[in-house]
Amino acid sequence: MHAWDGSRYRTYPSGQPEISVVRYTIPPHAVLPWHTHPSINIGYVLSGHLTAVRRSDGKRLALGPGDVVPEMVDGAHRGETGDERAELIVFYAGSPGTPLTVPDHQD
Repeated sequence: MHAWDGSRYRTYPSGQPEISVVRYTIPPHAVLPWHTHPSINIGYVLSGHLTAVRRSDGKRLALGPGDVVPEMVDGAHRGETGDERAELIVFYAGSPGTPLTVPDHQD
């Protein structure tokens, strides 16, 4: 499987798996901080619109209600909303002690 930007997923972490499911509500006109994910994760957009942006080259992916997005692993990206809030559920396939999101401070 590939992430939305075409990058290949690496193997699952060794050891005990841990599945996390998180519901996010992102307000209108939000620009999330640049971040990475150390684990494979997939988001499902419940409502609103969200644009995923890859930091390295500005590649963008527009998402709306019902869209599924396999997110990038270890690649810096962020989300941006428009005139309405976006709600999504993200499923993370990680391992105990592994953070879901890591800030990317390459400024």
